[in-house]
Amino acid sequence: MIQTENVTNKSKPKIIWLNSLVFSITFVIAVIGVSLYAYIYGYDAATISGFIIATGYCGMSITAGYHRLWSHRAYETNSIIRFIFAIGGAFAVQNSALHWCSDHRVHHKHVDDNDVDPYSAKRGFWYSHIGWMLREYQAHRYYDYNNVRDLQRDKIVMWQHKYYLTLVLTTNFGFPLLFGFINGNILGSLLLIGFMRLVISHHVTFFINSLAHMWGKQPYNDQNTAKDNPIVALLTYGEGYHNFHHAFQSDYRNAIKWWQFDPTKWFIKSLNWIGLANNLKQVSEHKISLAIACQEYNKTQSLLMALSLPDKDAILQSLQNEYEQLQKKMLAFYQIKKQRLELAKNKMIESVDASIILKQYGELKQSLFKQQQSWQYLIQQYA
Repeated sequence: MIQTENVTNKSKPKIIWLNSLVFSITFVIAVIGVSLYAYIYGYDAATISGFIIATGYCGMSITAGYHRLWSHRAYETNSIIRFIFAIGGAFAVQNSALHWCSDHRVHHKHVDDNDVDPYSAKRGFWYSHIGWMLREYQAHRYYDYNNVRDLQRDKIVMWQHKYYLTLVLTTNFGFPLLFGFINGNILGSLLLIGFMRLVISHHVTFFINSLAHMWGKQPYNDQNTAKDNPIVALLTYGEGYHNFHHAFQSDYRNAIKWWQFDPTKWFIKSLNWIGLANNLKQVSEHKISLAIACQEYNKTQSLLMALSLPDKDAILQSLQNEYEQLQKKMLAFYQIKKQRLELAKNKMIESVDASIILKQYGELKQSLFKQQQSWQYLIQQYA
């Protein structure tokens, strides 16, 4: 009997009752309480507006604050913005920034490793979405913050960490109560801005750990489960372009196309425009193009290897030759593009040297375009 109990305890860690109760109670109240109140009394426009603003504040505090600012150091900002993020993070009830970022850095370093990754998607949707927080799966590292020593030098991060519980209670009851008192609708405010906002803030963020690792495409890297999905991006403030993020985690952007939905990127860029954010990290266009080409090459090569073709070796060699030519022309084009940008930056675009570089730029751009057409024609034959 003793041996059986040990095996059971080992396979099923202890339940974290506080987390389980918080998630369960808030979910039940959000689903039943909010619905009943809406049916009986309804919510006024002010309360609905407060709910939308509060939900956005929580979400942006996690994505722009906890994630891109503190976890990945993708940009820098002043103490006022960091303080606003710290308050919003406590309002979102997703642990302190110090603890959240420590978990997230472990996730990136050991992504998909079921024994180390805190929310490994390879353990299934339920585990990566919420299950990892319901039991003591990694109790041995709950207070190990060696991987966030840089954040321990941030006074705002450490202040929030020290007073996290107080801040959680103050924001989650104080904000809705204050709004309800001003608006004359305390119960409705508590239900919608308090409970419903919290549940939505939780699960929207959790989708980044679950859905963003299970549903979508992998245009940049297939060495882990991270996926790009525009629908998930709509739900997660742009975090749904997760394949790009795992390929280039220090970039302040998750989406790189102008039409892709990434409000977190737009918010950070807006802070930069008004002088409240600086040192925005951005991976070079050359590296991104190389990553896409490499992924296309690997996928096409794998498809060809699986086919029974009489001239397979010749086709594989042709694929490799085209890939190498593409790499060379990419390098030449992006080098001349860099020189062109330097000339523009230094206001030397009208010089004699500039005219030569501009001519080379046009020629190499056209050459790369033709090579890309040839490359796409080749790989599409086996797609």
